[in-house]
Amino acid sequence: MTLAGKSLQKRLALAYASGIYAAGFLVLVFVDVPLVTINATVPKDHSSSSPITEPGISLPQLLAGSAVALVVLIPIALALGWYVAGRFLHPLRAITATAQIISAGNLHRRLDLGRPTDELTELGHTLDDLFARLEASFDAQRHFVANASHELRTPLAGLRTLLEVALADPDADAGTLRAVCQEALDLGGHQERLVQALLALATSERGVTRWDTLDLAHVVEEVLASRREQATRSGIDLADHLTPAVTSGDPKLIESLVANLIDNALRHNHTGGHVQVTTRTSGTQAALTVTNSGPVIPGDQIQRLFQPFQRLAPDRHGRPDGYGLGLAIVNAVTQAHHATLTTSARPEGGLSITVRFQRRR
Repeated sequence: MTLAGKSLQKRLALAYASGIYAAGFLVLVFVDVPLVTINATVPKDHSSSSPITEPGISLPQLLAGSAVALVVLIPIALALGWYVAGRFLHPLRAITATAQIISAGNLHRRLDLGRPTDELTELGHTLDDLFARLEASFDAQRHFVANASHELRTPLAGLRTLLEVALADPDADAGTLRAVCQEALDLGGHQERLVQALLALATSERGVTRWDTLDLAHVVEEVLASRREQATRSGIDLADHLTPAVTSGDPKLIESLVANLIDNALRHNHTGGHVQVTTRTSGTQAALTVTNSGPVIPGDQIQRLFQPFQRLAPDRHGRPDGYGLGLAIVNAVTQAHHATLTTSARPEGGLSITVRFQRRR
């Protein structure tokens, strides 16, 4: 217990003791006032041989007894005040001790105060939510650094090799240098898109910081408007069946989820294939489903595709727009919104992915 905690317990103990002492003083006043009004009684007939009794209490005796009681009440009130203050501060001590352990680096630990529910347990639940967000943020930061260092190493090494070879060639003309610069720009664009995907993944893993009401149908419409030309060039039929599906969440994260689902469906498809996007309301949930044609995917490989930098086949790695992060971002956004993700492999090829959000929070 810190000095501040001890000072708080002393102040609470004095406050409780003052209350107890004031209550005792009032009790004595209410008892003494009636007794003072009682006078000693003496029988008028002194001829009786029976002894004379005086049931009254003299004023000096009453005052002396009251003074003794008030003096004895002081240590009793202080002891009770100290005990009550200690009992009151016990949960706060537990919160402080556990918070110190968590702040030292043990971010997965929680207070778990449980019941009964009062102001202190509500504080504990709030701190647990804060620690959970901090843990998610630190984990996302560590994943981002690890993933970025791993994925950027190869293109950076390739860029350096490309420039070194061009500079080492004494016969390089303007056309050769121009071609090398173009390749360097392509590698730089690849790295830029990769960093953007990594940032989207880290932001998704950090959790939801705002909850706005939105309609999945409107979000899908905006994303599809920017993808239809790409689908036409690739010879893919992009269809939609959108009905209102109101939910709540972070608009940017949900837009990122929708965009990555549609991009994944277009990227891993074939000429003459199709992509079907639907939104609907199902009970208390707002559902988004993206179904696409494509290569046959073994059922035991589906979950692996939702991990960062995981691809179904080596030939996917050669695609300029694929980094193995699209479905990982979808998975992270789903978990951040406490939504449900369901994926199934279609027998004729491709995937059917459904994300179910709570309708409103």
